Amino acid sequence: MNYYVAPMEGLTDRVWRQAHQKWFGAPGIQNAPARYYAPFLSPPENRILIKKKMAELAPEANPGLPVIPQLLAKDGALAAWMIGELRKLGYTEVNLNIGCPAGTVTAKGKGSGMLRDLDKLDAFLDGVFSQADGPISVKTRLGVEKPEEFDAILAIYNRYPISELTIHPRVMRQLYRGQADWEAFAKAFPQCRMPVCYNGDVTTPEQLHALETEFPALSGIMVGRGIIADPALFRRAMGGAPASKEELRGYLDDLFHGYTELFGSAGCAISRMKGHWFYLIHKFEGADKLEKQLKKLREPWEYEVTANQIFTLDLK
Repeated sequence: MNYYVAPMEGLTDRVWRQAHQKWFGAPGIQNAPARYYAPFLSPPENRILIKKKMAELAPEANPGLPVIPQLLAKDGALAAWMIGELRKLGYTEVNLNIGCPAGTVTAKGKGSGMLRDLDKLDAFLDGVFSQADGPISVKTRLGVEKPEEFDAILAIYNRYPISELTIHPRVMRQLYRGQADWEAFAKAFPQCRMPVCYNGDVTTPEQLHALETEFPALSGIMVGRGIIADPALFRRAMGGAPASKEELRGYLDDLFHGYTELFGSAGCAISRMKGHWFYLIHKFEGADKLEKQLKKLREPWEYEVTANQIFTLDLK
């Protein structure tokens, strides 16, 4: 079974991918992610690429990493052009984001907002697949209001040569509330004419194994928040050891220094680190007080002191 890392804005950027690969997913080892999906990129309407905005996907920013770019668009011809530009950078597969439920995205008719109008969805996919070559995958939700909408959505997907369909079994209105709907996924899976990847609420090795048992024909399982909360999740699923305190320290130090270099500011790096600590702090025994302290700090020296205090605690 292939394990993939989901695209998450502000978390799975190039600094994180490099640190995760170094500490928990080096090439050639059994537990390495098969793919890292990069946070979405919106193609510019003027078709002029800005180097700063393309930095995440520059080949030198992802050395040796199996990275898949993701596009957020609603114009098929524009998306097809952008896919061509990404091919020039050496990317073979490109993923289309038809799943993001964020209001700022769906209000523009993008992400899972595309699922409101199936004629427009069909026209978008036709524009992409009629003008772009090579593997193109799709990440989707089940619908806007209710899972039953997916029958009509899937009928459209099945008409196109989608290389892989990643299904997050929630609807747009749920955002990330409630539970991923395994029953709806189980109903849809046999009707898919393309390889299918599962995504949603996978945070433990046991959940990975349950999916593998329940749906052995899956092409992959995509994990988002679970891999941030437990960077060694895939290793554990393969029977390996949990993350050690030494590994976590090295990993987090690399993140902090990497973000400081990227942003040119330790203060900005601290803000990004708080997002990672939000998920990781639960791994340490008795960290409640330090968690509150972490949320309030702003200065680099405060961050270093608090991080040092956290690492005096035992891992759960």
